[in-house]
Amino acid sequence: MPVLGLVVAVALLAAPTVRADNDNNTLIPNNKRLNDGVVANVYTMQHQAGCTNDIRIDPGLQRAAQWHTEDLLNNRDLNGDIGSNGSGPQERANAAGFRGRVAQTVAIHPALAISGIELINLWYYNPAYFDIMTNCANTQIGVWSANGLDRTVVVAVYGQPQDPIDMSQRGTHPVPLDPSPDYDASDEIEYGNNWWAWILRGVYPPPGYSPN
Repeated sequence: MPVLGLVVAVALLAAPTVRADNDNNTLIPNNKRLNDGVVANVYTMQHQAGCTNDIRIDPGLQRAAQWHTEDLLNNRDLNGDIGSNGSGPQERANAAGFRGRVAQTVAIHPALAISGIELINLWYYNPAYFDIMTNCANTQIGVWSANGLDRTVVVAVYGQPQDPIDMSQRGTHPVPLDPSPDYDASDEIEYGNNWWAWILRGVYPPPGYSPN
């Protein structure tokens, strides 16, 4: 048992910090699937709220989200929108090259990881965050996340472009994500594992899932 405990401890200490690198190489730990899931959930929430636009990923907002995510991960005294240098979401977005008004949602979870279900529940039931996510004027988004052994941070920055974007020019702007990115059988297993107690009681959908 002591040897097993030592092996587990060494494995945890050697575990790499997981960061979103925006590729599909799952051999190298990354959070792309989690980040894409945030965009897909916001897409769904906006359409349920009556929005007719399709929210799209903006590289500048993604950079701003990455900066603040890494700042929050490495500075334990921070717990919200303000960075260690005193910057706010708008200042970071401006510095990242985005032109327009922005808003931000932040999740800080005291564990190695957070599931997409836990994350959307945290934000969905926060009235201020719900208003941001369902605001049809927020047509652009950037999401980043990172994990430490006892701290997971997810930041989403939402933007209202100052200048209209010509969506007819295909290939010049990131297209909206499919509402169910990277979906496979493991999603059903995760769903059942997270909600089996409710499913056995005949409660469907489980708490946190919209009936529509």
